[in-house]
Amino acid sequence: MKQRIITGVVAAALFLPIVYYSGIPLVLLTYFLATIGLYELYKMKNLSIFSGHGLLSVLFLWALLFPEKYKHVLDTFYYSKTELCIVFILLLLAYTVITKNRFTFEDVSFSILSALYVGIGFYFFFETRVEGGLVYILYSLFMIWATDSGAYFIGKALGKRKLWPEISPNKTVEGSIGGVVCAVIVAVLFVLFTDIKGSIIGITVVLSVFGQIGDLVESAFKRHFNVKDSGKILPGHGGILDRFDSLLFVWPLLHFFHLW
Repeated sequence: MKQRIITGVVAAALFLPIVYYSGIPLVLLTYFLATIGLYELYKMKNLSIFSGHGLLSVLFLWALLFPEKYKHVLDTFYYSKTELCIVFILLLLAYTVITKNRFTFEDVSFSILSALYVGIGFYFFFETRVEGGLVYILYSLFMIWATDSGAYFIGKALGKRKLWPEISPNKTVEGSIGGVVCAVIVAVLFVLFTDIKGSIIGITVVLSVFGQIGDLVESAFKRHFNVKDSGKILPGHGGILDRFDSLLFVWPLLHFFHLW
């Protein structure tokens, strides 16, 4: 627990100032976190990201992450982000031929879906900061922290019915509901003390539920690949995906609801 707290404090001290400043430092942070997330997925499947197909996957991810704010840079080359992504997908498929099918169609599918999973979530992390402002990033962070903490402590105290034992044996229905309640409390505080819209309270229920689904998705990955944590970059916490799994679902939904 001590190691977990120390890591959390140090990570927050590095993460939050960059989020506050935004701009190019936040773009670089987004690319760094997403690339580590893709590396963790590759490692789970025992694929090397330091390879030809790994490089193509990273480039595909980087194309996905390219911020809307800087799209004029691509316009000067007469290419859109979508066109670049298509090129990298075709190159990944061609790589199956180059390797004589040692890198298979299933590996291509895994690489593309992994990049989409990580890339879409972190792309909307940056877009949320740019379009919604700092308050929506803070809201998403505190809301998910409240969901996770509420689910853990309430589940430990009152949990009896298993939520999804095949995927995550320790999660309970009572804990899940408790997590949603704690998230709503955070939403109420944000409505009272910030200029965030009042409709966020109802939407928070949806976001909290989908945040928990994001957590279960990551648990399903780890169970499928028989690993305890997605990585070891954060001592006491695991990997980047272990910390951002819920938020990868929440940030795109914030845009879906057009809250700002």
